[in-house]
Amino acid sequence: MRRLAPMLLAALAVMAGACEKKTQPTPSGEAGTQAAQGQSGSTVSGTPAAGSDTILLGQVGALTGGQATFGISTRNGIELALKEANAAGGVNGKKLAIRVYDNQSKPEEAAQAATRLITQDKVVLILGDVASSNSLAMAEKAQAAGVPMITPSSTNTTVTQKGDFIFRVCFIDPFQGFVMAKFAREDLKLGKVAVLQDNKSAYSIDLSDVFTRKFTEMGGKVATTESYSQGDTDYRAQLTAIKKTQPDGIYVPGYYSEVGVIARQAREVGLKVPLMGGDGWDSEKLFELGGSAISGSYFSNHYSPDNPDPRVQKFIADYKAAYGGVPDALAALGYDAARVAVEALKRAKDLSGPAVRDAIAQTKDFPGVAGTVTLDDNRNAVKSAVVLKVGDGKTQYVTTISP
Repeated sequence: MRRLAPMLLAALAVMAGACEKKTQPTPSGEAGTQAAQGQSGSTVSGTPAAGSDTILLGQVGALTGGQATFGISTRNGIELALKEANAAGGVNGKKLAIRVYDNQSKPEEAAQAATRLITQDKVVLILGDVASSNSLAMAEKAQAAGVPMITPSSTNTTVTQKGDFIFRVCFIDPFQGFVMAKFAREDLKLGKVAVLQDNKSAYSIDLSDVFTRKFTEMGGKVATTESYSQGDTDYRAQLTAIKKTQPDGIYVPGYYSEVGVIARQAREVGLKVPLMGGDGWDSEKLFELGGSAISGSYFSNHYSPDNPDPRVQKFIADYKAAYGGVPDALAALGYDAARVAVEALKRAKDLSGPAVRDAIAQTKDFPGVAGTVTLDDNRNAVKSAVVLKVGDGKTQYVTTISP
């Protein structure tokens, strides 16, 4: 489990204001970020209280709820990037601060938080979320208001299709679905697979559709597709149906919170074939929930901590010093998204929405820790993916697959 000490220690940090009710945002000082007080609660980190000499950004993420490790990792990566930027002089002499709202892993809360950042806090740019369903809800608000938004890690294709103010620094699901289909056919030599998807997740459905199409095009067969809903706890009926088809593997494009339990129950019903998935698996919680049942499975991801690149290893060392533990891909992408935003703010002719949007759109060959970022005409990042194997409490790099 990821250490939560930074959230607790932050409460002791030097603050610009005392903790209030959740309807009252709580600014905190440069020492750290305080845990958000529910959806309506927020924190400001990066500098003391925002003012005329400060550029205020916004972040919406799941700090509580089913995908809380995603939001916490992303928040930490963003905070680290902004601290580094402020230490280097900020943006054109102005310091950077970020107001963070917890969406409780719910799209409706994400939409409300985005609206508040835009109308009340007057942020110049929004970072978030991880879950594509949440980012889709936020993107509508940001696009309508003309406020640029960068999602670090929402991979569903429709997120950036919401409009020209919406960007991402991660690859998209059509590529990620292709990556695992290719790996399943060419590396694992699988001939027949089953799919188990979350029918309430845009992320899961998109990945499932792409994987099915690509795996079939490559000569494989999808024996059956079963569905569950986020928050379910018993998957034995679906897994029993899958077992009857005698698959060589099972593609489970969901989030760690369900995948770990699915892995245990798959072994309980006698399914011993490898599970495969996407970047939604990336959490230390996966090992806790899945135990030994998840070992020997594979998932596509944005980066590997095993990468010897000095830039990546410096990021890992700095993150460990600040928060404890090795950063996952969500932290790396949060870090990259914030750094892309900072560089765009430096290049923008002013801090208006259109000017910042145009500067972000010009991002090319940006040296991220989760891969080099070049934004295409659809505001999506063109980059490679890695495949990781799940072992005993850790992941192991297997291969890199390029577009």
